[in-house]
Amino acid sequence: MRIKVLLFEDNDLLRESISALVALHGDWELSGAFPDANAVLDQIAKHRPDVLLMDIEMPGVSGIEATKAIRKVYPQLPILILTVFDDPENVLQAIKAGASGYLLKKHIASRLNEAVEEVLDGGAPMSPAVAKMVLASMQKVNAGKQYDLTPREKEILQSLSRGNSFKMIASEFSISIDTVRSHIKNIYDKLNVHSQTEAVSKAINEGLV
Repeated sequence: MRIKVLLFEDNDLLRESISALVALHGDWELSGAFPDANAVLDQIAKHRPDVLLMDIEMPGVSGIEATKAIRKVYPQLPILILTVFDDPENVLQAIKAGASGYLLKKHIASRLNEAVEEVLDGGAPMSPAVAKMVLASMQKVNAGKQYDLTPREKEILQSLSRGNSFKMIASEFSISIDTVRSHIKNIYDKLNVHSQTEAVSKAINEGLV
């Protein structure tokens, strides 16, 4: 089954370039490409995409505002933020809004395929520089509530926050994917969240890792 992709990007040339990259992928289908996200919920309802590629700075509704609106209706829909912004404020705002991953536009040509596959596999891809900034910001936040997380659960939560997929976490700690899923279920229960995005956002907000 082909993966349906919906793209929101206000730069005409870049939108055409990304559209071409999607078209070149044999397993992907570009369901639509739009210069703004002002009607994003209607467009999602119409096209039923498997993944969204979302710019941040667009006329009218920003990518962050659009992501917040989407999460209220489609909590599990993968949203990959594509942007030139690499400052911590925009990174954290996007993650708090519910973004599944965050990729700088300068890395699109080399990492888009991998990033889309990661979000579809339950991961949270980020450009290396972005992941470094997120971790640095997390280290500055107060320790907050610990929620009785075990040392291994904290390690896995930190790995999730770096954008690693379940498979990568299993490899990192030399455990099975089923064991990873079991740990993550416990993390979700303890944090009272229902998704990886919510868990990572809570970790950032409350300095849990």
